[in-house]
Amino acid sequence: MRHHKEQSRESLTPRLALEFLKDGNSRFCKNLSYNRDNQQIIMETATGQWPFAAVLNCSDSRLATELIFDQGLGDIFSIRLAGNVASPEAIASLEYTCKVLGSKLIVVLGHTNCGAVTAACNSVQMGNLEVLLKHINPAIEAEKETLSNRNGSNKVFLNNVLHNNVHQQIDTIINGSDIIRELLQNHQIGIIGGMYDISTGDVEFFEEMFDLEHLNSAAEHSAV
Repeated sequence: MRHHKEQSRESLTPRLALEFLKDGNSRFCKNLSYNRDNQQIIMETATGQWPFAAVLNCSDSRLATELIFDQGLGDIFSIRLAGNVASPEAIASLEYTCKVLGSKLIVVLGHTNCGAVTAACNSVQMGNLEVLLKHINPAIEAEKETLSNRNGSNKVFLNNVLHNNVHQQIDTIINGSDIIRELLQNHQIGIIGGMYDISTGDVEFFEEMFDLEHLNSAAEHSAV
Protein backbone atom coordinates (compact mmCIF):
# COMPACT_ATOMS: atom_id res chain seq x y z
CA MET A 1 0.00 0.00 0.00
CA ARG A 2 1.20 3.50 -0.75
CA HIS A 3 -0.59 6.48 0.72
CA HIS A 4 0.76 10.03 0.72
CA LYS A 5 0.31 11.31 4.26
CA GLU A 6 0.61 14.76 5.79
CA GLN A 7 4.05 13.93 7.21
CA SER A 8 5.60 14.00 3.71
CA ARG A 9 4.21 17.45 2.90
CA GLU A 10 7.40 19.34 3.75
CA SER A 11 9.60 17.22 1.48
CA LEU A 12 7.11 16.96 -1.39
CA THR A 13 7.91 18.96 -4.53
CA PRO A 14 5.89 19.50 -7.74
CA ARG A 15 8.30 17.27 -9.64
CA LEU A 16 8.01 14.47 -7.07
CA ALA A 17 4.21 14.78 -7.22
CA LEU A 18 4.43 14.35 -10.99
CA GLU A 19 6.55 11.22 -10.55
CA PHE A 20 3.91 9.78 -8.20
CA LEU A 21 1.32 10.24 -10.95
CA LYS A 22 3.56 8.85 -13.70
CA ASP A 23 4.43 5.78 -11.63
CA GLY A 24 0.78 5.25 -10.74
CA ASN A 25 -0.35 5.44 -14.35
CA SER A 26 2.35 2.96 -15.31
CA ARG A 27 1.06 0.52 -12.68
CA PHE A 28 -2.51 1.05 -13.90
CA CYS A 29 -1.58 0.30 -17.51
CA LYS A 30 0.26 -2.87 -16.44
CA ASN A 31 -2.65 -3.98 -14.23
CA LEU A 32 -0.35 -3.83 -11.19
CA SER A 33 -2.32 -1.37 -9.05
CA TYR A 34 -1.60 -1.40 -5.32
CA ASN A 35 -3.87 -3.36 -3.01
CA ARG A 36 -4.92 -0.66 -0.56
CA ASP A 37 -6.68 -1.01 2.77
CA ASN A 38 -9.46 1.49 2.06
CA GLN A 39 -10.97 1.19 5.53
CA GLN A 40 -7.62 2.13 7.06
CA ILE A 41 -7.30 5.09 4.69
CA ILE A 42 -10.82 6.22 5.56
CA MET A 43 -9.84 6.32 9.23
CA GLU A 44 -6.59 8.13 8.47
CA THR A 45 -8.31 10.83 6.43
CA ALA A 46 -11.43 11.24 8.57
CA THR A 47 -10.08 14.34 10.28
CA GLY A 48 -8.41 16.00 7.30
CA GLN A 49 -7.19 15.74 3.75
CA TRP A 50 -3.77 16.40 2.24
CA PRO A 51 -4.01 15.72 -1.52
CA PHE A 52 -0.56 15.95 -3.10
CA ALA A 53 -1.95 16.85 -6.56
CA ALA A 54 -5.00 18.45 -8.14
CA VAL A 55 -6.34 17.15 -11.44
CA LEU A 56 -8.78 19.07 -13.63
CA ASN A 57 -10.14 16.51 -16.04
CA CYS A 58 -13.23 15.58 -17.99
CA SER A 59 -16.41 14.10 -16.52
CA ASP A 60 -16.21 11.21 -18.99
CA SER A 61 -17.11 7.98 -17.16
CA ARG A 62 -13.98 6.28 -18.52
CA LEU A 63 -11.73 8.80 -16.79
CA ALA A 64 -11.79 7.93 -13.07
CA THR A 65 -8.89 10.03 -11.78
CA GLU A 66 -7.75 7.94 -8.82
CA LEU A 67 -7.97 4.74 -10.85
CA ILE A 68 -5.91 5.82 -13.84
CA PHE A 69 -3.18 7.21 -11.56
CA ASP A 70 -3.46 4.34 -9.05
CA GLN A 71 -3.85 6.63 -6.05
CA GLY A 72 -5.81 6.18 -2.85
CA LEU A 73 -8.52 8.14 -1.12
CA GLY A 74 -7.24 11.57 -0.15
CA ASP A 75 -4.30 11.59 -2.57
CA ILE A 76 -5.83 13.60 -5.44
CA PHE A 77 -8.10 16.64 -5.37
CA SER A 78 -10.21 15.81 -8.40
CA ILE A 79 -12.13 18.49 -10.31
CA ARG A 80 -14.21 17.12 -13.15
CA LEU A 81 -16.06 19.09 -15.81
CA ALA A 82 -16.94 18.03 -19.34
CA GLY A 83 -14.13 19.14 -21.62
CA ASN A 84 -11.83 19.71 -18.62
CA VAL A 85 -12.76 23.38 -18.78
CA ALA A 86 -11.30 25.88 -16.34
CA SER A 87 -14.52 27.57 -15.31
CA PRO A 88 -14.39 30.14 -12.47
CA GLU A 89 -15.69 27.45 -10.14
CA ALA A 90 -12.96 25.02 -11.22
CA ILE A 91 -10.29 27.69 -10.69
CA ALA A 92 -11.69 28.45 -7.23
CA SER A 93 -11.37 24.75 -6.36
CA LEU A 94 -7.76 24.72 -7.58
CA GLU A 95 -6.98 27.79 -5.48
CA TYR A 96 -8.42 26.07 -2.42
CA THR A 97 -6.52 22.81 -2.75
CA CYS A 98 -3.19 24.49 -3.57
CA LYS A 99 -3.36 27.36 -1.08
CA VAL A 100 -5.20 25.71 1.80
CA LEU A 101 -4.65 21.96 1.45
CA GLY A 102 -1.09 22.19 0.15
CA SER A 103 -1.38 20.39 -3.19
CA LYS A 104 1.91 20.71 -5.08
CA LEU A 105 0.85 20.03 -8.65
CA ILE A 106 -2.02 20.96 -10.98
CA VAL A 107 -2.67 18.66 -13.93
CA VAL A 108 -5.05 19.68 -16.69
CA LEU A 109 -5.93 16.38 -18.29
CA GLY A 110 -7.67 16.02 -21.64
CA HIS A 111 -8.50 12.72 -23.29
CA THR A 112 -8.86 11.23 -26.75
CA ASN A 113 -12.30 11.27 -28.40
CA CYS A 114 -13.65 13.78 -25.88
CA GLY A 115 -17.39 14.20 -26.39
CA ALA A 116 -17.45 17.79 -25.15
CA VAL A 117 -14.63 18.91 -27.44
CA THR A 118 -16.23 17.03 -30.34
CA ALA A 119 -19.53 18.77 -29.61
CA ALA A 120 -17.76 22.15 -29.62
CA CYS A 121 -16.13 21.31 -32.95
CA ASN A 122 -19.58 20.46 -34.31
CA SER A 123 -21.16 23.65 -32.90
CA VAL A 124 -23.72 21.62 -30.95
CA GLN A 125 -26.53 23.67 -29.43
CA MET A 126 -28.25 22.01 -26.48
CA GLY A 127 -29.41 23.77 -23.33
CA ASN A 128 -26.74 24.68 -20.80
CA LEU A 129 -24.16 22.70 -22.74
CA GLU A 130 -23.72 25.77 -24.94
CA VAL A 131 -22.44 27.73 -21.93
CA LEU A 132 -19.82 25.09 -21.22
CA LEU A 133 -18.74 24.74 -24.84
CA LYS A 134 -17.89 28.45 -25.00
CA HIS A 135 -14.86 27.65 -22.84
CA ILE A 136 -13.60 25.33 -25.61
CA ASN A 137 -14.17 27.65 -28.58
CA PRO A 138 -10.79 29.46 -28.18
CA ALA A 139 -9.04 26.10 -28.71
CA ILE A 140 -10.94 25.70 -31.98
CA GLU A 141 -10.04 29.20 -33.11
CA ALA A 142 -6.38 28.52 -32.30
CA GLU A 143 -6.29 25.55 -34.70
CA LYS A 144 -4.94 27.09 -37.92
CA GLU A 145 -3.62 23.99 -39.70
CA THR A 146 -6.95 22.62 -40.90
CA LEU A 147 -8.49 24.58 -43.75
CA SER A 148 -11.44 22.30 -44.55
CA ASN A 149 -13.64 19.80 -42.72
CA ARG A 150 -13.23 21.68 -39.47
CA ASN A 151 -15.54 19.44 -37.48
CA GLY A 152 -15.45 16.58 -34.99
CA SER A 153 -15.39 13.88 -37.66
CA ASN A 154 -11.98 15.06 -38.85
CA LYS A 155 -9.66 13.17 -36.48
CA VAL A 156 -6.60 15.33 -37.22
CA PHE A 157 -8.54 18.51 -36.57
CA LEU A 158 -10.13 17.05 -33.42
CA ASN A 159 -6.79 15.88 -32.05
CA ASN A 160 -5.26 19.32 -32.60
CA VAL A 161 -8.17 20.97 -30.82
CA LEU A 162 -7.94 18.48 -27.93
CA HIS A 163 -4.32 19.46 -27.33
CA ASN A 164 -5.05 23.16 -27.86
CA ASN A 165 -7.82 22.92 -25.29
CA VAL A 166 -5.49 21.64 -22.58
CA HIS A 167 -3.06 24.50 -23.24
CA GLN A 168 -5.95 26.98 -23.37
CA GLN A 169 -7.32 25.86 -20.00
CA ILE A 170 -3.86 26.11 -18.43
CA ASP A 171 -3.57 29.70 -19.70
CA THR A 172 -7.03 30.43 -18.32
CA ILE A 173 -6.04 29.11 -14.89
CA ILE A 174 -2.79 31.08 -14.76
CA ASN A 175 -4.28 34.31 -16.04
CA GLY A 176 -7.47 33.93 -14.01
CA SER A 177 -5.95 33.43 -10.56
CA ASP A 178 -3.61 35.72 -8.66
CA ILE A 179 -3.31 33.01 -6.01
CA ILE A 180 -2.13 30.30 -8.39
CA ARG A 181 0.15 32.71 -10.23
CA GLU A 182 1.84 33.69 -6.97
CA LEU A 183 2.29 30.04 -5.94
CA LEU A 184 3.87 29.33 -9.32
CA GLN A 185 6.19 32.32 -9.10
CA ASN A 186 7.33 31.18 -5.64
CA HIS A 187 7.94 27.63 -6.96
CA GLN A 188 5.46 26.27 -4.44
CA ILE A 189 3.41 24.45 -7.08
CA GLY A 190 3.73 23.28 -10.67
CA ILE A 191 1.18 23.02 -13.46
CA ILE A 192 1.29 20.66 -16.43
CA GLY A 193 -0.98 19.34 -19.16
CA GLY A 194 -1.60 15.79 -20.25
CA MET A 195 -3.69 13.60 -22.54
CA TYR A 196 -5.33 10.32 -21.53
CA ASP A 197 -5.74 7.68 -24.23
CA ILE A 198 -9.05 5.93 -23.65
CA SER A 199 -7.95 2.98 -25.80
CA THR A 200 -4.78 2.19 -23.81
CA GLY A 201 -5.15 3.83 -20.40
CA ASP A 202 -1.88 5.68 -20.91
CA VAL A 203 -1.38 9.32 -19.89
CA GLU A 204 0.95 11.35 -22.08
CA PHE A 205 2.16 14.37 -20.15
CA PHE A 206 3.02 17.46 -22.16
CA GLU A 207 6.27 19.41 -22.02
CA GLU A 208 7.95 20.27 -18.74
CA MET A 209 5.93 21.95 -16.03
CA PHE A 210 5.32 25.67 -16.41
CA ASP A 211 8.22 27.73 -15.14
CA LEU A 212 8.61 31.49 -14.74
CA GLU A 213 9.38 31.91 -18.45
CA HIS A 214 6.16 30.12 -19.41
CA LEU A 215 4.28 32.10 -16.78
CA ASN A 216 5.50 35.45 -18.12
CA SER A 217 4.76 34.32 -21.68
CA ALA A 218 1.20 33.41 -20.74
CA ALA A 219 0.71 36.77 -19.06
CA GLU A 220 2.00 38.63 -22.12
CA HIS A 221 -0.26 36.55 -24.39
CA SER A 222 -3.24 37.46 -22.23
CA ALA A 223 -2.39 41.17 -22.37
CA VAL A 224 -2.26 41.26 -26.20
